Amino acid sequence: MADAVLPLKSHSSRWNTTKNVQRLVFAILIAPAVVMVTVFIILPVVQAVFYSFFNWNGLGGPPSKIASFEGNEDFLGNFKTALSDNLFWNALKNNIIVIVFSVLVQLPVAFLLAITVSRKKTKLMIFFRAVCFLPYILSEIITGTIWTYVYHPRHGFIKAVMQLIAPQVEYAGLLAVPETVFIGILIVIFWKYFGLHMIIYIAGFQAIPPEYFEAARIDGANGRQILWHITIPQMKPAIQMSLFFCIIGSLQLFDVVWAMGQGDPVHAGETLVVYLFKFGIRVSQMGFGSAVAILIFLLCLTFNVFYQRIVRD
Repeated sequence: MADAVLPLKSHSSRWNTTKNVQRLVFAILIAPAVVMVTVFIILPVVQAVFYSFFNWNGLGGPPSKIASFEGNEDFLGNFKTALSDNLFWNALKNNIIVIVFSVLVQLPVAFLLAITVSRKKTKLMIFFRAVCFLPYILSEIITGTIWTYVYHPRHGFIKAVMQLIAPQVEYAGLLAVPETVFIGILIVIFWKYFGLHMIIYIAGFQAIPPEYFEAARIDGANGRQILWHITIPQMKPAIQMSLFFCIIGSLQLFDVVWAMGQGDPVHAGETLVVYLFKFGIRVSQMGFGSAVAILIFLLCLTFNVFYQRIVRD
């Protein structure tokens, strides 16, 4: 009886050894990623939370005085200062405008064009995809710099076109007038990120089995019915991904706006991250900047939690 149990014990020992080796390999492979996430994401977030309670200029040792800008002892002084500033709410309004514009204009146009170019796999359509995706490859700083010259009031492309079409019309430049600066930014955002969403939708459309469309046509479905009952439901994962990238990217918008005039004139084009950089980092108010960063983080986290819950449901 004892001899019959030995092989089972030996087999169990080999099984445990194999599992231990697998766990060791898994730990070794995941360790670099854990270190990177801890050093570059978790630790900075913890530091930002700590500094947000202090009136610290970023120099010297750790801050030791809890204070608002006015010097009054206040644990939440930096947060109260930000939430009572009209420029903060103006920046938040601009971020919301970007989200609404992207969701209602950019994504639907990208979706319709993606379906159009996916149905015909000609060389012209392939070239069209590449042209639409090309702006996304450019860095945000280069994109903002290029469009600053396009909008230039004296030497820009728009000025040259208007001189040919309507030379009597005065053109002051979209980025030079507070009423039009954000319109110019929205145009650049559409041009810059349109190709990314179109490629996401093309990938989602191509993942739909062709048999679905053939069966629908045999059953007598028209184009609108196919779009509403087959294409959109089957592309739901691609739409969810595109919408998530769109909203999170809109809340974190910085580089393009900064390269196109730093949100000026008169703060008309500022977004939340531009506001953070202007009134936090650039003026050495690291405590206040950390508080604004925490507010932006909470906005993104709140959206992510609700969005994941909606998507999961």
